[in-house]
Amino acid sequence: MEVQEPLNLVLARVQGWAETFIQSLPNIAVAILLLLVGWIVAKGVRRGIRKTARRYTENHELVGLAGTIAGVAVIAGFGFVALSVMNLEKTVTTLLAGAGVLGLALGFAFQDTAANFISGVAMALRNPFNEGDLVELGDDLAKVERIDLRTTVLRRLDGPIVIIPNKTVFQNRIVNYSAGDGRRVEVSIGVSYTDDLDEAKRVALDAVPNFEGVDEDRAPEFYWTEFGGSSINGMLRFWLNREGMADFLRARSEAVVSLKNAYDQAGISIPFPIRTLVVESQTADVVAGAFDGNRSAEARERPRKSA
Repeated sequence: MEVQEPLNLVLARVQGWAETFIQSLPNIAVAILLLLVGWIVAKGVRRGIRKTARRYTENHELVGLAGTIAGVAVIAGFGFVALSVMNLEKTVTTLLAGAGVLGLALGFAFQDTAANFISGVAMALRNPFNEGDLVELGDDLAKVERIDLRTTVLRRLDGPIVIIPNKTVFQNRIVNYSAGDGRRVEVSIGVSYTDDLDEAKRVALDAVPNFEGVDEDRAPEFYWTEFGGSSINGMLRFWLNREGMADFLRARSEAVVSLKNAYDQAGISIPFPIRTLVVESQTADVVAGAFDGNRSAEARERPRKSA
């Protein structure tokens, strides 16, 4: 008798579950149908979002992420509707509350990761530079190797790889040498005070067309900048139709050689540093007296040494 009563209770409970399940079969079928429809719709939405995102950014990771988020959101929406059809509204509320608490906890735990991730998304939308561009980030002058959602990978001109968090990149100054229309080269030069400045300027400007890669649509410029200690200094500026660092260094080197040869042929001197000492008459007498005194002392010392 004691064993029979618990067994009856168990059987009654199982029978009740079975009856509830049978009564819920139509709702379960509708819920499964909703999930299948949601999966099909999510697949189409994911494809459409990726296609649209490619119009605004070339970052493949961001495009894939946007499509995945959209697909998951659609499936989650259909999933909540399916739970509601099965009269599980309280479960939906519990899941939403749990997701909120979990998201808050993860946000505090991964603040830096989240900041780098959000910065990567913002950079992908703003597109300040692309892979292969020559950029200056902080103290690094390098080419962009890869742009991820959390980090930016650079290759410095001397070879090493530099990995920078996107938060640091986003918050600091970015100089993109590849984004401009060409690049300007500046060469400083000085001539003697006795040279004709107009002639020196003309010779410098005439030497520019000999440089490789010069942008012929932009006229070269020459400006005198200052009176130096031994020369009058000027600045020659011209534009290249290329942005590469190797092209820039090569053009500047050729400019120095070409200017030197052109000035030599024109008889224009590039002076060495010169220091002119002006000695006042009173100071000259003091120096001369000191020199004579030292010479007399040396003369008196010689007999003593001989003895």
